[in-house]
Amino acid sequence: MHLRHLFVGKGVHETMDDTSTLIDVKEYPDTEVQKNRVLTLEEWREKWVDGKIGFHQEQGHQLLKKHLDTFLKGENVLRVFFPLCGKAVEMKWFADRGHCVVGVEISELGIREFFTEQNLSYSEEPIMEIPGAKVFKSSSGNISLYCCNLFDLPRVNIGKFDRIWDRGALVAVNPGDRKCYTDIMLSLTRKGFRYLLAVLSYDPTKHPGPPFYVPDAEIKNLFGSTCNIHCLEKVDVFEERHKSWGIDYIVEKLYLLTEKDRA
Repeated sequence: MHLRHLFVGKGVHETMDDTSTLIDVKEYPDTEVQKNRVLTLEEWREKWVDGKIGFHQEQGHQLLKKHLDTFLKGENVLRVFFPLCGKAVEMKWFADRGHCVVGVEISELGIREFFTEQNLSYSEEPIMEIPGAKVFKSSSGNISLYCCNLFDLPRVNIGKFDRIWDRGALVAVNPGDRKCYTDIMLSLTRKGFRYLLAVLSYDPTKHPGPPFYVPDAEIKNLFGSTCNIHCLEKVDVFEERHKSWGIDYIVEKLYLLTEKDRA
C-alpha cells in the first residue's frame, strides 16, 4: 500500500503526542531489526570513490527550502552545523546569506568536490588533535569542513552552534551509535538553538540500510528529554531507484527540535 494518501489533510505542525506520527511504530513493532547493522568508515569512503552517492541532492533539499524561515527565524550571522555534510549544496546557501558554516565528513573526496563544484577557493591544514585529520576552509572564511570521524570531533574546539541541519546524518550513523551521536550533537548547541532533522520511514525488514529507518519512538527517546519535538511535514519521496531496495514506499519526515524550557 502506498502511504501518500495517509498524510493528506494533516496539519503542518504535529507534536510527538499526536497519534498520527506513531504510524510506523504500529506498522513495524520490530523496530530493532536493523540495530546490529554496521558500516565502517572505509565503506563510506568507498561509496564516494565509486560514485554511489544517491543521497546527494544536486538541487538542495526541498523541505529545507520550504521551511527555511522556520529554521532561521529571521536571525542573522548564525553558526550552522552540518553533520556528515558530504558536498551538500545547502552549505553554500547559508554561507551566501552571511552565516558561518561548519561541517564534518569522513570523505576527503566529498569535501574537495564541494569546493570545486561550488567554485570556491580553499585552504587545508592538519587537525592537531586528531592524527591524520584535516580541516578545509573557504578563502572567504565562513565555511570550515572537518575531514575526520564525527565521533572524534569532541577533541576539537569547534565551538557551539545556533542551528544544526541533520539530513542524511542520523539515518547514516550505525544504529548502535545513535545515543553517542545525539549526545555529541546536543553538546554542540547554543542556548536557543533550532535543530532541523530529516529521517526516513520505510519497511526495515525489506531493506537493511543505510539510510536506516528511524522511528518516531527513537527520536523521542534520543531527544525528548532535552528538546521539544515538532513534526513539520511528511512527504512521499519514493523514486524508481528505491525499487532496488526491495521497498514499495518511503516517507521523509522533517522535525524541528528546540530547547525545552528549564525550570
